[in-house]
Amino acid sequence: ARAIEALQALAPPLPVRSLRAARTSTALGFARTCYDHLAGELAVALAAALVDRGVIAALEPGVVGTLLQPRHEMLALLGVGAAPVAGRRPVVRGCLDWTQRVPHLAGGLGALVLTGVTRQGWIVPTAHSRAVRLTDEGRQALTEAALFSDGLLVA
Repeated sequence: ARAIEALQALAPPLPVRSLRAARTSTALGFARTCYDHLAGELAVALAAALVDRGVIAALEPGVVGTLLQPRHEMLALLGVGAAPVAGRRPVVRGCLDWTQRVPHLAGGLGALVLTGVTRQGWIVPTAHSRAVRLTDEGRQALTEAALFSDGLLVA
């Protein structure tokens, strides 16, 4: 998987040739699933918010990261009941986002965040795509928690 991710980072984006492709590309760029965690502009902003608040250490693509505050209120807000325990899978790992070219959160914590925001109804899957849609409830909750600038949540 890491080799494929590295190749994706080097590959140029495919040209958009239809309105449907443009809409799909925009939706995928904003928010999508990446294996079992969230990716796209929304995920990158969420990872940055976690770093800014000292919940996790700065992420590097493909590198195991560090969970600094496993009981931080931001994790509870995102629907993470208890931080994952280290095992075969890292708790925190940076995963290179192919649309943003910076890392988003992967690992056990990344999976729990995706599960939490989905369970709360903040994101919903879209048909026939890995894209997910940020719901009005999710947009409001993230805005009220001051996790993101208004500009990000316009997409």
